[in-house]
Amino acid sequence: MSTQSRPYPVVQDLIDSFAGWLKHRRELNEMRQLDRSDFNRIASDLRVSPVDLEELVRHGHHAADELPKMLEQLGISEEQLGRAQPLLLRDMERVCALCRNKPQCDRDLADGSAAENYHGYCPNASTLTSLDRADLAPH
Repeated sequence: MSTQSRPYPVVQDLIDSFAGWLKHRRELNEMRQLDRSDFNRIASDLRVSPVDLEELVRHGHHAADELPKMLEQLGISEEQLGRAQPLLLRDMERVCALCRNKPQCDRDLADGSAAENYHGYCPNASTLTSLDRADLAPH
């Protein structure tokens, strides 16, 4: 729905944000109600540590939104990377979701300087540098 077709876009954005916050709170509550052994089994099934799983749930499902933007600015196709190395992409998403340098990354992504600056703060920097961009460039 475009802003022109919504009578009160600011109010609708606030309602949507609040709904997202409520949904996230429910997810956290569900996680807290799990038996510890069940939670540990789920973490094991997902091949992450229980501590990382707790942190990932706490951060929410938008915690790795920067990664696709970073890949794009580096000329790497997320789709092709996912096909060629799905486990690597999943691990990069996990690393991105747990990153503590989001403000710097968001600024650089917004102003288009991420490709020049990510080495200084991105925990995925060495992985990104090692990728063969020729094989993963968008077609």
